[in-house]
Amino acid sequence: MTPGDTSASGPSFVRDLVLILILGAVGAAVVAGFATYRIWSQGARDEQRPVDAIVVLGAAQYDGRPSPVFAARIDHAIELWKEGIAPWLVVTGGKQDGDRATEAEAARTYAIANGVREDAILVEDQSRSTSESLAGVAGLLRARALDQVVVVSDPTHMLRALRIATDHGLVAYGSPTRTSPVDEQLERRLRATVHELGALAMYFFRGDGQPS
Repeated sequence: MTPGDTSASGPSFVRDLVLILILGAVGAAVVAGFATYRIWSQGARDEQRPVDAIVVLGAAQYDGRPSPVFAARIDHAIELWKEGIAPWLVVTGGKQDGDRATEAEAARTYAIANGVREDAILVEDQSRSTSESLAGVAGLLRARALDQVVVVSDPTHMLRALRIATDHGLVAYGSPTRTSPVDEQLERRLRATVHELGALAMYFFRGDGQPS
């Protein structure tokens, strides 16, 4: 083969490139499939047990009124608190731009109105992401020499939430709500799963949590 002659190397290069792309696509599909299985598997498990605190992760609120998704989380956390699995209920979540109330404030007001004692509620109201929320919770509980928690959120959120809680030094168990609007339709559950796949990838590569 003379210098500059690519007649032999050209087709071989294209074949190798196509093979690499195919293998990459297959590998990505396998990883996404396994991650989806882990998200749904964790979301199907209720690990509630006696702990130091129940942590309800924030979601949207409207001028102090929890959204249906957030209310479903708080309702489940209230139920667990009334069952006596923990003496503390920790509400979380700051405010988005333009909000007058924080997610934690909305959750606290809602919980008190539904029978939770004011002195049993701890508030983390500075966060704007799952990671920030759980970092704040870990600080609140460490100040009281506590570290065992049951985390309450939507089923698709549980895998990431528990991983982040563990990374912040908490001994965490999951108790997903079964009444979330996210789970009412397959389409919404699939959208939530896709969101979690992206958020998990970002967390693992950057150590960054996405908003709840």
